[in-house]
Amino acid sequence: MHLNEMPKASGFLNIKLFDATGQLKDERNIPNLLVTTGLNWLAARAVGTPTAMSHMAIGSTAAAPLPANTTLGAELGRAVLTSQTSALNVATYSSTFAAGVGTGAVTEAGIFNAGAAGTMLNRAVFAVINKGALDTMQINWTVTQN
Repeated sequence: MHLNEMPKASGFLNIKLFDATGQLKDERNIPNLLVTTGLNWLAARAVGTPTAMSHMAIGSTAAAPLPANTTLGAELGRAVLTSQTSALNVATYSSTFAAGVGTGAVTEAGIFNAGAAGTMLNRAVFAVINKGALDTMQINWTVTQN
């Protein structure tokens, strides 16, 4: 790496929506924005131990993601991460929004380090996914540092 090259971080998420019988209804692959607070958190992890990412949230605002975002526009629900792994320069976060959690017209998602509020790592906005009260949504999110 040359002195004028800066490491970059990028994110990508896979969303799967299942009906009450477990049948796949919808699947999306979406790039996302690592927000300023998330980039600061990544840098802090290199020299300290800030609180680890622990939750994923979904919401209903379609406003474009901005580096200054610290919350979702209109959070519908938050779920504990079911797994988080890292290998080489890739971290993977997974979460499941069970039936009754985050019901509605889902158009955004983010990863946080708390069950409420907390530091947001990243935010994605996408075309509406209608999550019914009996539907389950699984999100697998990768964050790559190049």
